[in-house]
Amino acid sequence: MTQLQCDIPQRAERIRVRGLVQGVGFRPFVHRLAHGLGLSGEVWNDAEGVLIHVAGEAAAVEELVGAIAAEAPALARVTAIERSAWLPPPALAAGFRIAASAGGRRTAGVVPDARLCAACAAEIADPAERRYRYAFSSCTACGPRFSIIAAIPYDRPNTTMRGFPMCAACRAEYENSTDRRFHAQPIACPSCGPQAWLETPTGDSVPVEDPLAAVVTALRNGAILGIKGLGGFHLACDARNETAVVALRHRKRRPAKPFALMAPDLDGIHRFCVITREEAALLASPAAPIVLLRHTGPATLAASVAPGQTTLGWMLPTTPLHQILLQDFSGPLVMTSGNVSGEPQETDNETARARLGGFVDLFLMHNRPIARRLDDSVARVVHRQARLLRHARGYAPAPRALPPGFVDTPAVLATGGEMKSAICLLHNGQALLSHHLGDLEDAATFHEFKKAITDYTALFDHTPACIACDLHPDYRSTSWAEAEATSRGLPLLHVQHHHAHIAAVMAERMWPRDGGKVVGIALDGLGHGTDGTVWGGEVLLCDYAGFQRMARLRPVPLPGGARAVTEPWRNLIAQLDTAFGPEDANARLSIMPGGEKLHGKPLGLLRQAMARRINTPLSSSCGRLFDAVAAALGIAPDRMSFEGEAAMALEALVTPGVEAEPYPFALNETVEPWAIDPEPMWAALLADLEAGVSASVVAARLHAGLTEAFCSTALRIAEGHNAMAVVLAGGVFQNALLLDACLIRLGAAGVTVLAPAEVPAGDGGLAYGQAVVAAAIS
Repeated sequence: MTQLQCDIPQRAERIRVRGLVQGVGFRPFVHRLAHGLGLSGEVWNDAEGVLIHVAGEAAAVEELVGAIAAEAPALARVTAIERSAWLPPPALAAGFRIAASAGGRRTAGVVPDARLCAACAAEIADPAERRYRYAFSSCTACGPRFSIIAAIPYDRPNTTMRGFPMCAACRAEYENSTDRRFHAQPIACPSCGPQAWLETPTGDSVPVEDPLAAVVTALRNGAILGIKGLGGFHLACDARNETAVVALRHRKRRPAKPFALMAPDLDGIHRFCVITREEAALLASPAAPIVLLRHTGPATLAASVAPGQTTLGWMLPTTPLHQILLQDFSGPLVMTSGNVSGEPQETDNETARARLGGFVDLFLMHNRPIARRLDDSVARVVHRQARLLRHARGYAPAPRALPPGFVDTPAVLATGGEMKSAICLLHNGQALLSHHLGDLEDAATFHEFKKAITDYTALFDHTPACIACDLHPDYRSTSWAEAEATSRGLPLLHVQHHHAHIAAVMAERMWPRDGGKVVGIALDGLGHGTDGTVWGGEVLLCDYAGFQRMARLRPVPLPGGARAVTEPWRNLIAQLDTAFGPEDANARLSIMPGGEKLHGKPLGLLRQAMARRINTPLSSSCGRLFDAVAAALGIAPDRMSFEGEAAMALEALVTPGVEAEPYPFALNETVEPWAIDPEPMWAALLADLEAGVSASVVAARLHAGLTEAFCSTALRIAEGHNAMAVVLAGGVFQNALLLDACLIRLGAAGVTVLAPAEVPAGDGGLAYGQAVVAAAIS
């Protein structure tokens, strides 16, 4: 060794990298960096993330650490880099290698599934490539992750790819440090990987040379296909074929809820919708969610794709299988969840045959097992920011850092609500919000809920120190939490529904634990209140640990209890009777487009029940107010076939960008909490209808009126109590018009506004809020 070499500072370090660093090509990335810098050592996966032992010139070690933080693979998310001294063995071999994975206490994150990357898309389209038209191509930058992993660390034996031994060609790529498939765990090819085939609804094989080409022919002929995808089955048909779409609705018993659509590329979507820059980026992102876009294109789509809606839910192909199908088909496809309405999406070939056989004309099956069900995520862009409506494929189970002050928190299991169920785990200073599970009223979904708890706690080595749940005593998630806490001797915290909604947004927006009080506007359908009534239009003064109810919509009865949730006309009668009295309300029915048909309803019995308080709980629900207005305008069905149907129809009436005079709401400050009274709104709305004002203007005035009523009330409370921010939360804020209007109104007042984005505003984010409230109180 020369004197010059001896004078160069040497260093040996142990470097721990935490975050989403497995299954993203992180070890090959580190290997290439270290090799290029002339460093010696090794890198490997373990249960905590990625561990690096490195020795060499001090400057080169510093350069390595800097590149890890700044140049990590696209799918990676580095949350921490921890460095300490390392004593290399005396006979340390020159060079740098990838070592075998190790076990230990599991704290590593799991990367969500990622959309087909550009390199793999080009490869499957090239006849010269050996993966030409191969439906299961992937690399370290794309492909299945969470849908195939069974255990941490993320290595092939711990995935559902363990049943597909690599051929010599794939093994060579896997072991080549310069190849983009270097240590890509789902690596496969037509010789050694999963295969797709076509079969009849009864399970008989359909012998064809190219199953995907045969599927395209069937779709063009109007067939309905059951297609096994990444996280479950889809039901697909030609989105331009009205007969096929109507047949799918009939078979699936889904009369009105909009179908999701898939197009081969952005140009294919642009034919039907205007796409902003933010929306295009969201569509083409690795998560590739369904994105709600405003429909402005030609009327060549089947009318039954999204009846009465001005927005369409679009996504791009997520897998090579979808990419090949859509490119060959050269047009849009309906791509909706493969399930019986209200039940979980099917994932297993055998159960799909049994449950979906009556829905489809053909199945496109494959033999790669799905480790867990993952629905398509749903998002929309509001105020130039992506907002998740459903947290699932492409997003779950990425960990979320907790706000300042929550570092040393107990391990919490939060069980969420009843609708749009999801669970949340809190430990190691992070939150893991699960994928969308569904509505727990369905027995099969409740089974999935319990299965998800077992799955997540095992996968992430989570042992709860306490359990958090909703306040509602009849929720299945609450009953399960109560029984589990009792059997395990754990503390149980019941968190009020709207406090959890607000806390979820506070935590997502990294509001510090000691950041002071906020004013939360929580608008949704129904949530159990601390006074025994049903809440849903609330203004709360709160922090993570507690809240005070400051204002709410004036409570009105819910005639028929749960039936009022699905039958909007009941809410209309309750609203009119509360505002004007039964006699005056009857006289006003003829003014409303939806009023005449109500004369045939059992209004007398309904009013007797309200007078005697029989199955008519009081509610301040904003969602039920939307239902009532939709019923008044005649755009709500007698009985809704899906949650939010009437409110979505009301939102769709409004022409974007058209300013409307807000309907007036009264604020009664003589009661506690204050009452935001819609009586003046109803009087003005009925006067508009009598004067022949269009339903579109009426809907716009309602949105403007609610915005002004709640924002002005929240601002007064914030000023009076030195609150530091205003928070927007609850499922009603999935309404883009209302959310945008509130952001503009509050922003103009100069206050800090916290609004949901990556965590759903509705009940899909409830468990996250429950978890941080439990942590704050513990």
